[in-house]
Amino acid sequence: MPPRFILLLFFTLVGFAVMGYHPGLEDDGIYLAAVKADLNPALFPHSAEFFRLQTQATVFDGAMASFVWATHIPLVWAELLWQIACLFGILWACHSIARQLFPETCAQWAGVAMVAAMLTLPVSGTALFLADQHLHPRNVATALILLAVSRVLADRRRQALPLLVAAFLMHPLMAAMGISFCAFLALALVDSVHARVFCWSERSTAAWRGEAAALVPLGWVPRWIAEPASPTWLKALHTRTYYYLYRWTWYEWLGALAPLLLFWLLGRAAENHGKRLLARFALAVFVYGAFQQCLAMLMLAPPAWVRLTPLQPMRYLQLVYVCMALMAGCLLGKYLLKSNPWRWTIYLLAINGGMFAWQLAAFSGSAHLELPGRQPANPWLQAFAWIRSNTPLDAYFALDPYYLAAPGEDYHGFRALAERSQLADMVKDASVVTQIPELGPEWARQVTAEKGWAHFNLSDFERLKAQFGVNWVLVSYPQPAGLSCSWHNQSLAVCPLP
Repeated sequence: MPPRFILLLFFTLVGFAVMGYHPGLEDDGIYLAAVKADLNPALFPHSAEFFRLQTQATVFDGAMASFVWATHIPLVWAELLWQIACLFGILWACHSIARQLFPETCAQWAGVAMVAAMLTLPVSGTALFLADQHLHPRNVATALILLAVSRVLADRRRQALPLLVAAFLMHPLMAAMGISFCAFLALALVDSVHARVFCWSERSTAAWRGEAAALVPLGWVPRWIAEPASPTWLKALHTRTYYYLYRWTWYEWLGALAPLLLFWLLGRAAENHGKRLLARFALAVFVYGAFQQCLAMLMLAPPAWVRLTPLQPMRYLQLVYVCMALMAGCLLGKYLLKSNPWRWTIYLLAINGGMFAWQLAAFSGSAHLELPGRQPANPWLQAFAWIRSNTPLDAYFALDPYYLAAPGEDYHGFRALAERSQLADMVKDASVVTQIPELGPEWARQVTAEKGWAHFNLSDFERLKAQFGVNWVLVSYPQPAGLSCSWHNQSLAVCPLP
């Protein structure tokens, strides 16, 4: 087995151990539920539209279900396998990029080590990490995009095309960012373009303005953008404060703009030292970031264009942050670590130890690695496991609409892990409504009916049953008077409605 493969596998496993593994977390509550529904159509006879409609834009759930059918690998192990494969793909691509930009082996592997440790580095203001702690189509797309970037750097652009197409099928929004970056990188590798960007003459500046205007024909605006937004859609949109660029804090703006300045400085320094390819790579990141930043500010400024807000154009920063982590590690390896084993030891302990401690604190109510077959200590996950094994497939549950944000719940999705239908919630389902406005009225109807959950009594539960057909509830233990419950732990009770 080649040493490169062994080292990449080592850093993949280290990165996986540092970032943790939490299936069913956050967006995985949508995608994992969709995969399970593909595998067993009898699941989720109620309210399935809250995950089904969003997954229509990706082939992810169908591909995962097909993989399980073809290999007979249980889904829990298939998800784990593909999560590790995605992380390996991201690091393989990062090493390929680093090898082309830095001849020093120590720089290449220091860059890979940095990305592996920083997989859960928050991307300023976007609610993203470099990679998710569960299998997400964005992880797949990130690996494919970075592999495409390495192909463009190697002047093998035709090899990048199928990678970008595959990324688009997995996650169209992130793939659009990747296509944009690869286009700017290809342009930066052209001598005439590179010279014009770094030589800011009045003539070249005017020419670039003209080209930018051609890239963004602002005179044409699709009609649907200006259509009035429904009150229920706006209600869901307002639950996502990070969508609103002009409400970001100063440090979020700093986190967006500072990396662009750093890449501009890196490009100038590399140019002055004759590092042609590194200078052009840094130039591409800078111009890509500047273009996308201006585009985002333009898209999100007019109140009349509020319907563009869910496109989240600031998510372009995810690629910038991956490149920033990679370049930071490579430069540390080249100029500081070199071949000194003590410096490498301190470096690896510092970057991995810090991120590991942060992840333990962020998910204090759950196991750091929620591996298949491991019995959960989290009371919410215990309840979901009991429900999955002991309630009918057509059971329709009501639970606290803010349950995802409850202390110790750690944002694990009920549908994905309990494998049962539920009334809409105020946390994750609101995010789905921002993408699928037609779900707004039904979402608002359901969450309004659940208002005041903490003070519900038997008559309130009976009202939900009459209004929506729910026949089970997950409530705090001890349960409200009048409910006869089938199971409970120290925090929660699962009760059929009479």
